[in-house]
Amino acid sequence: MLKKIYDWCIAAAEKPYALWLLAAVAFAESSFFPVPPDVMLIPMSLARPQRAWLYAAVCTVASVAGGVLGYAIGSLLYDSVGQWLIQLYGYGDKVEAFRASYAQYGAWIILLKGLTPIPYKIVTITSGFANYNIWLFILFSVIARGGRFFIVAILLNRYGETIRHYIEKHLTLFVLLGAAVLVAGFVIAFRLM
Repeated sequence: MLKKIYDWCIAAAEKPYALWLLAAVAFAESSFFPVPPDVMLIPMSLARPQRAWLYAAVCTVASVAGGVLGYAIGSLLYDSVGQWLIQLYGYGDKVEAFRASYAQYGAWIILLKGLTPIPYKIVTITSGFANYNIWLFILFSVIARGGRFFIVAILLNRYGETIRHYIEKHLTLFVLLGAAVLVAGFVIAFRLM
């Protein structure tokens, strides 16, 4: 099954709707969806390493746009939708402490958590809830998310073929590591908030 999903993502790089699909996943991940765009960015960049830069740019723009939606959820809809999403991910009792830390460390929170596997939707919703400056939020989101996606693009553009063969040889291991990183991101986010 893992091989079929991987092959589908590799084949998706050749489809005319590939960029739209990648953008949709990156957008959704920044506001409500639990799966990071790396699940598409990496296989698509491996399939077409010369387009890794374009894929990273699409992920960055869509992720920041999704982050603005997450910000709006936190700012405008926290009492209903935002609070429900925070509770869904189990962070409800930690929001106030996280919100208070924004007064002092907002820029660092956005930059550091945007680069890590910590679910970015928590940062976006809480940034809106804390009424963090929207323009600074967007600036730091572009830096953090762009940094994260362009690091992947640099590595896959430069070492794509070597990485592709290694991933295909050890696909199950990489999927398990990816799942562990995702779970660790949620655990770290829960403990840091």
